[in-house]
Amino acid sequence: MTDQPILDELHLIRERLLAESGGTLAGLVARLRKEQQESGRVIRKNPTNQVLHGSSGGTSSLHNQSTTGTS
Repeated sequence: MTDQPILDELHLIRERLLAESGGTLAGLVARLRKEQQESGRVIRKNPTNQVLHGSSGGTSSLHNQSTTGTS
């Protein structure tokens, strides 16, 4: 363990979740997708790749977020 208890806890949780899901990332993703589907919560996808950003006036505006450009 390190002197960063929060980070240590996150690592332990990650290890536990992976172990409970067959030890692979694919297993973990499958488990999370199944849990998401069983939850009944609606997950909205944004096909236009836009992100909401709050403005200083208390309202939100849309800004395009490019995944191919550099910041």
